[in-house]
Amino acid sequence: MRLPFPERVPFVPTFAFAAVLCAIQLYQGTSSVFALFSFFYILVAAQAFNVAGGFSHTSGAFVFFNATLGVIVGLCLKAYLGEPADSNLLAPLLTIEVYFVGMCMMLLAVFLSKKVSTKHSILGKMITDDKLQTATVGCLIAGILVNAAGSVLPGGNGSVLSALNQINRFFPLAAILGVINTIRRSGGTRSVNLPVLLAVSFMFAIGALGFSKEGMFAPFACWLLAAASQRYWLSRRQIVVIILVIIFIFRYLVPYSQYGRNLRDENGGMNFSLSLNLLLNLGYVRQQYLESAADAYDERIYGYFNTSQGFFDRLEMFAIDDALINETEQFGTFGFSPIIMGLENMVPHFIWKDKPQVLIGNIWAHEIGLLSNEDTSTGVSFSSTASAFHLLGWAGIFFLAPAIWFILFVLFDSLCGDIRKSPWGLLVLVLYVHAAPEGDLPSLMYMYVYTSFGIVFAGLMGAYVMPILGTFFIGPEGITIRTGAPVRSIPNRLLRSASSEN
Repeated sequence: MRLPFPERVPFVPTFAFAAVLCAIQLYQGTSSVFALFSFFYILVAAQAFNVAGGFSHTSGAFVFFNATLGVIVGLCLKAYLGEPADSNLLAPLLTIEVYFVGMCMMLLAVFLSKKVSTKHSILGKMITDDKLQTATVGCLIAGILVNAAGSVLPGGNGSVLSALNQINRFFPLAAILGVINTIRRSGGTRSVNLPVLLAVSFMFAIGALGFSKEGMFAPFACWLLAAASQRYWLSRRQIVVIILVIIFIFRYLVPYSQYGRNLRDENGGMNFSLSLNLLLNLGYVRQQYLESAADAYDERIYGYFNTSQGFFDRLEMFAIDDALINETEQFGTFGFSPIIMGLENMVPHFIWKDKPQVLIGNIWAHEIGLLSNEDTSTGVSFSSTASAFHLLGWAGIFFLAPAIWFILFVLFDSLCGDIRKSPWGLLVLVLYVHAAPEGDLPSLMYMYVYTSFGIVFAGLMGAYVMPILGTFFIGPEGITIRTGAPVRSIPNRLLRSASSEN
């Protein structure tokens, strides 16, 4: 099976999928208005994905992850569970209307961004195939040095080390470059080499020690997106291994992350011995997590499903967005101040030493009654669509959100260009897996400066500095990748000549 990296999704299968889902929703007792809005939401999302160029451009990836991980996965799981799609929501019709209009405006933002974005990538294909191997090793070494320095040297807001950590993309870049290099060198027979294994192992270890689901999933996302961009062919054995890995992640690592995070809070921070102990007892951890999750879900304030669905509770934004949208409907809009704070947050700490740190998601979570009054540190995610509605109401959906999406699409599409031709956009795709469905508007504005600078820094370092660093460890490469000529059929006249000679 060849990994898909679609540039577009065909209309007919998309229409059929949306129609079947709509019919199931109506059969299960969902409001006809809600079901129809869900139907048209899927069609508009597919059109936005196609206009953006699919996964060949970062804007298409944003649309995909925003729609699927924010809305569509939740709708499908509700249908699978036999629950009406509009159940367990405070303002179901208003929420689906906000989602639908928001996706229409995202389509408009994508369309306009295509008129403005540069035709060729600003970063371009700065790295050649013959330097991919040394660049991979160089990024791996740089990642080890930066993370080692972070654990030994004093840091803090405004320090050089803090700034470097914010743009540190060396391990993901090593994994991405290594996968692309291995696939090209092997002619598509392999996708992993030793530097890739080391890079993903370090990424996974950092995520596991921090009980971070995003950190543990990032290595798999780097491999998958890089391999898909090269249209890598999976064997049956590899498909079986991937399925087993996915089962292991969902069955054990997700409970480990959530259960360990609660213990980490009680212990006051990261604890290596605690992490190791939990990793060695994953069966027990899973059992404890399921028991605590079931009790917590029964006492929940907001939840989209009738019962806890484990990790799938995190693959939808309906419940939390609905609560924020209902809060806006009941008590009015929040105002423009978070956008001002988002602009202020773009100023680096070394310039603004006493820059205030405001967790806007924490403030909104207090508004909807999700957190206790004493909790001022927990970050809660809301989608960019719901946050736009909470800020300015329908004006936020029609004007504010499209403007912020437009700038985001133009910026990263112009920087990265066609992802299939240069690897830099794959770093953005890895970030979009989380940021597209769960990033509010101020968070997307933060990406304007720090993520874009991180991508430029990674591109320049990966193209010009890391190959030199890698050369010190593996020597000059000197191997040029050449594309073989296509095999042509033998002309009939030559076949007749050869047979007559015999």
